[in-house]
Amino acid sequence: MLHHRLKTICPWIIFISISTSAFAQKPRARDIGIPFTGTPGKYNAITDVPGVEVGFSTIISGSGKDHIGKGPVRTGVTAIFPNGKVNHHPVFANWYSLNGNGEMTGTTWITESGFLESPVMITNTNSVGTVRDAVLKWFVDKNWYREDFWYTYPVVAETYDGFLNDIYGFHVKEANAYEALDSAKPGPVQEGNVGGGTGMMCLGFKGGTGTASRVFTINGKQYTLGVLVQSNFGRKKNLTIAGVPVGLELKDTLNNKLVTPPEYKKPEGQGSIIVVVATDAPLLPHQLKRIAARVPLGIGIVGGRGENSSGDIFTAFSTANPDAFSRERSTQVEMISNDQINPLFEATVQSVEEAIINAMVAAETMEGINGNTSYALPHDAVIRLLRKHGMVK
Repeated sequence: MLHHRLKTICPWIIFISISTSAFAQKPRARDIGIPFTGTPGKYNAITDVPGVEVGFSTIISGSGKDHIGKGPVRTGVTAIFPNGKVNHHPVFANWYSLNGNGEMTGTTWITESGFLESPVMITNTNSVGTVRDAVLKWFVDKNWYREDFWYTYPVVAETYDGFLNDIYGFHVKEANAYEALDSAKPGPVQEGNVGGGTGMMCLGFKGGTGTASRVFTINGKQYTLGVLVQSNFGRKKNLTIAGVPVGLELKDTLNNKLVTPPEYKKPEGQGSIIVVVATDAPLLPHQLKRIAARVPLGIGIVGGRGENSSGDIFTAFSTANPDAFSRERSTQVEMISNDQINPLFEATVQSVEEAIINAMVAAETMEGINGNTSYALPHDAVIRLLRKHGMVK
């Protein structure tokens, strides 16, 4: 069971524990009328790729002035399993960094070996070590590898939530990583203020967790590509939706309220984005590097600029070739030719664009430490602007 501590925007706090199955799906970008190109899968989520499971632990508590170690707390952990918790196997993978002011552990071995051997975890900047160690303990507790000898390097990524969260209070614990891992499941994926994305902001508004997918055909066979983003980047002036300069037109609307002491000097646009790309198309590691390298094109469409202070790090994996990994024998694998790969590039760009906007549409206004407030994207204003520019009727 996944427990969420939910907060009302007022001086007092309500704590509620409910399971993920009890959550109604929040409106998504397409639901409010934002147009996108491409055909999504059943859930328009990374879990449209068969076998992929996603879980969360969300920590929301406290209000008012920041007391380090006590809160307020606005953070969490996200877990992505490439092929489930039970019948798992290493998958071909690779990664790419647009700007390296961030962290994703385990990437050197992904480059060297060509395989992703663990779930991908995402949390806040100061909790990477805690989550990494917890994943190894979870492997032991669950007998996950079931081999006499094994070792793997957990893949843990981060973005910074210190504008809203008591990040130096180190509130993410081993139990939160376990909760994210244990709660992972297929099907619809929660978005917005959830998991590692809980305290994140994006392009001048509240950001967080988002997902999207595309289906496409190569040589008469249908494949799926899905992404999950933890979106915490960009300047409001650059926000672009369906080609419309929404950020410029909303530049004086719902500015973030900053009432922190003067020593807090967060530059506008400072932040990061982590993107996980999954596909069931048969790709080899060098091709998955090419997929990950196309992620910035989707980020750029919505207004990302890969700024100096941004950690923009991406990983891509393929669930095809399930028997490729072996310690003892040679294996044969299938791959799509490079001349057939363009539909995957397009699916990546389209899915990343939509996942970021989905995160912003789902995210709700959040007040954090010292009264710092990140405001939700105003749905009605966005649609009004898209209508003004002829993008919707």
